[in-house]
Amino acid sequence: MSGYGRALSVEVCTEERAFAELAGDWERLHGACPSATAFQSHAWLHSWWQSYGRPGRLRLVLVRKGGALVAAAPLMRVRRPLPALVPMGGAITDICDVLIDDEVAAPAAGALAGALAELARTALVDFREVRPGGAMERVYLCWRGPRHRLPDSVCLELPAVPMDELVGRLSSRHAQRVRNKVNRLARLGIEWRLVRGEETDAALRRLLALHRLQWQGRGMSSEHARPRFLEHLVRSAAPMTRSGQAAVMEFLLDGTVVAVNLNLLSGRPGGLAGTYLYGFHPQLRERKVDVAAMLLHASTEHLTSVDGHRVLSLLRGDEPYKYRWHPKKVVNQRLLLSRRRTAPLLAAAVAEAGARERVKRVLRRAADGADGAEQAQPVDHADQR
Repeated sequence: MSGYGRALSVEVCTEERAFAELAGDWERLHGACPSATAFQSHAWLHSWWQSYGRPGRLRLVLVRKGGALVAAAPLMRVRRPLPALVPMGGAITDICDVLIDDEVAAPAAGALAGALAELARTALVDFREVRPGGAMERVYLCWRGPRHRLPDSVCLELPAVPMDELVGRLSSRHAQRVRNKVNRLARLGIEWRLVRGEETDAALRRLLALHRLQWQGRGMSSEHARPRFLEHLVRSAAPMTRSGQAAVMEFLLDGTVVAVNLNLLSGRPGGLAGTYLYGFHPQLRERKVDVAAMLLHASTEHLTSVDGHRVLSLLRGDEPYKYRWHPKKVVNQRLLLSRRRTAPLLAAAVAEAGARERVKRVLRRAADGADGAEQAQPVDHADQR
């Protein structure tokens, strides 16, 4: 353990058991970090590690003040394609970040930067999917070595307001169409309910079963069919539901569950809520149900009934069907940090990212001639979740 400033101390934790025992301290810190999302909760990250972590790779940078945890960077060491320290959460996590107690933000960010500089002697710090305004930006700004900022995934965000207000943002013609679709839900007798904590396990298993049915014969992410994903979702969502960091909704038609939706919540008033994953029975299409309108209607109804969230994020992916709600486009960031001796790793990562972006532009131009109706369908992003 080494000192940073008068009252701060830093340690790098590599023990999985110690990570598990941090739950209470971690959640207190989570509540003290204004930019924290549900993806930075201990329940999400520790469960993710149990499903996806590799022995010997854990790197938790912990900053304490008088014994209290005031900053944390949840990292793991990887060797490919470059030796790097990357945030925990991997491809199934839409927003990555560090946690910093707002009361000691400046010194705690400096302490994290100092500790990461030590770790960066032999590896690149490659922090992806940082939402603008995230705590990791503070670390980036006080970094003294080579650094580079790149755009990452696109997220689309809406204000967390009642459905009537969202509809009011649309053209009069489009607004009337949406009202008709919402009214159709009532005529069909579709109802939704919030799943209780003890029912979360069964509800999430139904979600994934419906998700597979929804995408049958189309391009579902292979990860969503793997046991480790189910185990992580079930293990993390139950405690998150109890703490107000998750909400599982079931939609019923004639007494049968025909759709399940999982929203992740920041757990604090004014924070960010995100629509993470859902599944629905194809019979809803046959009944001409607008599933996106159904989910959004229930989500806004729930969010406005609890302590207010400012933002409802549709999370990663800029599929055309999302744009009909006139969302705000928010681009996550990829923050690259190195020492001078590891600067070649940074340069290689920037070059690789540039090459990938050029390939994506070529593919997008090739897709411009695709059938418009096909483009309007939701896409299950295998490269993201």
